[in-house]
Amino acid sequence: MAGKTKKSEASSSSSRNSSRSSNHRGESVVVDYGKNKSSCGYCKSSARSSISHGLGTQSITINDYQDLLDRGWRRSGCFLYKPEMEKTCCPAYTIRLKAGDFVPSKEQLRVSRRMQRFLEGTLDCKRPVETVEDPNASKDTCSRTHLGVSSLAVKESSSNNNEEKDGEENIMRFLSDQVGNVVRACSESGEFPDIQFPKASVKKVSQAKRKILVKGSEDLLYSTNIAFQIAATIKRSLPDQKDGNQGRLSRNITDENGPSPKLIAEKLESFLNQLAKTSGLSVRACNGHLNFYSAAKHASTYESSQTVSVSKGSAASSVSKGCSLKNSSENTQVKRRRLEIHLKRSSFDSEEYALYRRYQMMVHNDTPDHVTESSYRRFLVDTPLIFVPPTGDGTVPPCGFGSFHQQYVIDGKLVAVGVIDILPRCLSSKYLFWDPDFAFLSPGKYSALQEINWVKENQAHCSTLQYYYLGYYIHSCSKMRYKAAYSPSELLCPLRYQWVPFAIAKPLLDRKPYVVLSDFSTLQDRESLPPHVSEDVMEVQHDDIGKEDTNDFLMYDDEGMMEPEYGSSDNEQHLASVDVEDGDVSNILIGLKGSRVKFKFAFRPSERSYLEFQLRRYMRVVGEALAERMVYSLE
Repeated sequence: MAGKTKKSEASSSSSRNSSRSSNHRGESVVVDYGKNKSSCGYCKSSARSSISHGLGTQSITINDYQDLLDRGWRRSGCFLYKPEMEKTCCPAYTIRLKAGDFVPSKEQLRVSRRMQRFLEGTLDCKRPVETVEDPNASKDTCSRTHLGVSSLAVKESSSNNNEEKDGEENIMRFLSDQVGNVVRACSESGEFPDIQFPKASVKKVSQAKRKILVKGSEDLLYSTNIAFQIAATIKRSLPDQKDGNQGRLSRNITDENGPSPKLIAEKLESFLNQLAKTSGLSVRACNGHLNFYSAAKHASTYESSQTVSVSKGSAASSVSKGCSLKNSSENTQVKRRRLEIHLKRSSFDSEEYALYRRYQMMVHNDTPDHVTESSYRRFLVDTPLIFVPPTGDGTVPPCGFGSFHQQYVIDGKLVAVGVIDILPRCLSSKYLFWDPDFAFLSPGKYSALQEINWVKENQAHCSTLQYYYLGYYIHSCSKMRYKAAYSPSELLCPLRYQWVPFAIAKPLLDRKPYVVLSDFSTLQDRESLPPHVSEDVMEVQHDDIGKEDTNDFLMYDDEGMMEPEYGSSDNEQHLASVDVEDGDVSNILIGLKGSRVKFKFAFRPSERSYLEFQLRRYMRVVGEALAERMVYSLE
């Protein structure tokens, strides 16, 4: 573990009691920002319907942050936030998984096998080449990208008709797999909702049909209408989209009429540009169709004089975008790759920042001015967690407790970075960014599996470390559905802070977004179901969470909750309406002028009224134990 032990920025105080000093050293110092209303990044509501409570942090102990997580808090840099669950538009439930109980799904096993084949050299990913503009294409309806895959280059051959047919079938099978993986990449980046899409099927375009198409289509070889199928599937899955669900879809694939085949095809084409490999073919999105063209000038004679030099069965092995079709001589030369996973303390790294910029701009379509070094530092580098070094006594893992960046390096190249917090009871996954050229490896799913395994392995060094926290789960947000695929997961009750199995929570959340889950935590069989919950809803619908998992921006929820401007006039207007519980706030430790004083000793009775109201609200959102343990700073 690189780096020296980080010292607490909080000042030591003689008033710190023994329970605080044993809390893995240091103290938690917070600033109460109160309640905030803002626009929602999930349902895209134009109203200020997202309501949360915010805390600024100067420092925080790992025990205190663990307890805050277990009360529904999350952090973005040094900023802590907690949704006002009963009032916000999109209630966000903390979700976790007990690592020792994890049962991988078929898709998750496929991700592991795909990575293994890639490392063994049976999958070959090559860099995308530059875009080639087509002078015959209309800019507002078509775009064209050169794929440059030499192994698919069309070569003159004296092959007989059967060999030619086999070659064409191999190409169509390969291109279908390639398009299918691009659909997966779009789903994983959040461009498409988390639903089961039809399998892509690329078909050959006959020479007769090419003749009746528009000018410039003479070299058209293959085509697929997958964009129309995707649009229809999305419409069927969101029958009430006119009533507001359309706002939950990416604006990059919708127009005034809903999901647009034209825009979907253009999105697929743009991902093919990122995920391409050498093929001698070009791809163009035209009015909803995804067309493949020969880059060779003499391609129009393809049907009678040319075939593809591909060994039989090689297309079947190309299960992913970026997997070259190799002939028999190439298959004898296997290039193995080396994957290294490095865990390092959270700190600024220029190589990580360059990868983050590329990821945000290519996957999330951010503009360069929104991906600055300062915003990156605030979001993913800065941390208030006080580092705890390893002790060797079975209470702390070998890396220590604190905030870390987990680097994934393939043959010396940084391809992904997971931002995580390692705490006494869990590994909390915050964010992941990755090289878009490696999207076909599903880095989000793969990193989640690695983090779960990390928890299992480190239980030998720290017996309390048992859980994997995946951040927030919003049932109405399709981008979050992948989290429940890591089974068996649990959701945190927003009222009593008890953990409830997702299998019990899901049918309840199908009915309404905010549920006091602990009211139903004992429902383990059909006989216990209340009258308004039908029998069949107790079956968890794995069909919509295990097929095309929408991840690869694991913990995108934290990105959707960037630090708002708390303490606004709107906050003051709503202050009087805040519901606060009766509680003794006299023992809350106040940070004032460099000292630590209990509230009951800090002010005269005549000066306490307004601050006492704020402290009661603060105690309600953090709980009595944390309210008395952390320092409430007025500085």
